[in-house]
Parts: sequence; structure tokens; C-alpha cells
Amino acid sequence: SDDFASFWSLKWCDILRSNSKKLKLAGVHKFRRWIFETIRDDRPMDQFARELLTASGSVFENPAANYWRASRDPQDATETTAQLFLGVRIQCAKCHNHPFERWTQDNYYGIAAAFTRVGRKNSVDAEEEVIFTQPSGEVTQPRTGKQMKVHLLLKGDVDVPGDQDRREVFAQWLTEPDNPFFAKSLVNRMWGHLLGRGLVEPVDDFRDSNPPSNAKLLDELAKHFVSNGFRQKSVLRTIMNSRVYQLSSRTNDFNKNDELYNSHAATRLLAAEQLLDALCAVTAMPEQFPGMPLGTRATELADPPTDNYFLKVFGQPQREMACQCERSSESNLSQALQMINGPVVHNKLRDNNGRIAKLIAENKSDDEIITTLYLAAVARNPVAEEMTAAKQHIASQPDRRLALEDVGWAIVNSKEFLFQH
Repeated sequence: SDDFASFWSLKWCDILRSNSKKLKLAGVHKFRRWIFETIRDDRPMDQFARELLTASGSVFENPAANYWRASRDPQDATETTAQLFLGVRIQCAKCHNHPFERWTQDNYYGIAAAFTRVGRKNSVDAEEEVIFTQPSGEVTQPRTGKQMKVHLLLKGDVDVPGDQDRREVFAQWLTEPDNPFFAKSLVNRMWGHLLGRGLVEPVDDFRDSNPPSNAKLLDELAKHFVSNGFRQKSVLRTIMNSRVYQLSSRTNDFNKNDELYNSHAATRLLAAEQLLDALCAVTAMPEQFPGMPLGTRATELADPPTDNYFLKVFGQPQREMACQCERSSESNLSQALQMINGPVVHNKLRDNNGRIAKLIAENKSDDEIITTLYLAAVARNPVAEEMTAAKQHIASQPDRRLALEDVGWAIVNSKEFLFQH
């Protein structure tokens, strides 16, 4: 569905740093549409990676080329590509060889050699940029002064003919079925998004000192991914049909302290965009985003708004980093205040065009309105105790509408509404 594509496009746009400051307004919309169509059509993810890494031409005509508009130099491209598609945070190797990790400065600058000939030039349109391959350009290892060849991790240096795009060599190696990094990195991201924690956590930090919680499972998911043509939907379907994914969040004496081995579902707050869209759905009051048609959901935005305090408080990233860590998932006092007495919740509940006001205007009974609110918010009918408590509150108040708004407020402030569980 388009909803599925919008949700996963949001996740990829985050880590691909798709924002209008880097890509300009037209670029960010074209890039998001390209990502959306890739996910909606379930195009193979190895193809997705190759198209990004080898993209050339106008960033408007070939939206994948926006990858190189966000990555402005070989070092940035090295760190971004390694983190996105290898699951390796190789930044430390830029300055020194880590005494306890395997990646060295030679590895770092050898990867950078694959990206050093990416050129950029302006177009007649001030917002457009053209990506091209330059005929020359080398990377020098700063500590040794050595001119680096293109390096492929665990495979070694390779000689690339002068007339060949070095990025194509790197992308071909990256997406080979037997590449030890690519498939594992992507299925780990999918697992992390669905379960709340990667088999390797953080999801983009594979290293010897941070082993997976279940290495065999990670291997099997990667094999499944490869054997099904690197298609994302096949992996997601497999995970979501598993017993592990369907576990309750309720713990017992044996697993209550486990946060590592997926012995129970991890309860976590809805993401910023999910929460705002859910509030709009419950209240039947869409959010108006600048420059977008009324009814556009936060999940569908191509560019994160800079002036939406609600989204910012609940952790929406501004897409300045390729790290999943830029999106905050921690609960804080500002979030509680927004839900308890913030203007977004308050204004949507009391609006004359909102769900509660319209149900009252249609002369619906208290039972009908309460049931409708529960179905809209948590997809179930209220239990007897909830119905009784709500009706008692309404009966005790002089203003029926304000009392029904109180009921709506209580429902959207419940843990059942706010958390994935």
C-alpha cells in the first residue's frame, strides 16, 4: 500500500539526509518520490544501493544523484556509505588506527578513493546540480603519504582502469550476494525498526566488540534476503509472521529484566510523525503544514518542518546525520507537557470541525461517542469499566461537550494510545 511505502520512505529519507537545506526544495521532493516508488514497487535493495552510489546527471532528472548532493566530499561519502550499507561506523579510522577494532586508516582512505572523482557542477536552474565523474583525482593517506587504491573491505585493494567509474567497482562489490556486510546490515535495520532493537544495536554499529545478540538468526535473515532477490517486503513478511514479533509486551519472572534477547515485545513511544498523524485521525482534524495540501500527513512530508514544535519535541530529526541515532526515542518532560496541556492536543479536541463536535451535532449518544473515540484511538470497544468511568464523568459535568473532550483527552494520553506494545 501507499501507507507502507510512505512509512518506510520516511525512515530512508531520515538516514539519507533528505532535507531542503542540502538538496533544495525541488530536489528533496523528487528524491522522496524516487525512494517512495522504490519501496512501493519492492524494487531490489541491491539495485537501490547501486543506483544511489553510481548516480550521475541532473539531480532533478535522476533523483538518486541527490545522494551525492548530500555527500559533498570523499570523506563524508566514505563515512555515510559505510554506515548506511555496511553497518560500520568507520569515522574513527579517519584519524588513527583503533587498537581494538579491525578497521584502519588504510581501509578508510582506500574506500574514499572510490568516491574521490565525483564531480559537481551548476545548472542553468539555480536549484539544480549535475553530478559527473571526473577524469582524475586521488586520495592520499595523511599519515603515510601513500596514494591510495580503491579498497574493498576484507578483499583488498583493486586496480580500476582510468576510464572506469570507481563507484561502479565499489557498488558491484557491495551488492554481491556473498558480501559479508550488505545483507546483514539491511536486515538488521529492518529487525530494529520492527522489534525496537537491532540484533546488532545500534543498528549501524557492526564491530568485533559489539556482536549480534543472535548471530545465527542474523545469518539466516541475511540468507533469506539474498535468496529472495534483496527484496525488503519478503524479509518484513518473514519477521512479522514470526513468533518473536508476535510476542506480548507483558513480562514474567524469567524475562522481566531482558532487553537483549527479544523474549518479550519492547514497549516504545510512537515516533513523532506517527503520533501526530494518530492525533489527527482520532480527532478528525488534519494538520496544516506550510506549502502542503490540507490533509497531508506528517509521515508523507518530504522535508522535515523546522517550525513544528510538536514534531521536534517528539524526536523528529532534521536529517543532518546518516545515523539512526539522530531520531530521539527517549521520553521526556516536554513530551508529557505537550500531551497534557499542549496546544496541538487541546485545539484538535475542541475544534468545531472536529470529531467530537460533529458527533454531538449529529445527536449521537454518549455511548456512541465514547465507543467511536475508542475505536478511532485504540481500535477496540471500551470495556465496561472504561464506559462506566467515562459516563460518570460526563454526568458529573455541567458542560457535556467539555466532558466528552475530557474523555478524548484521557484516551489519547493513555499508554495504550501513546506506545507501541
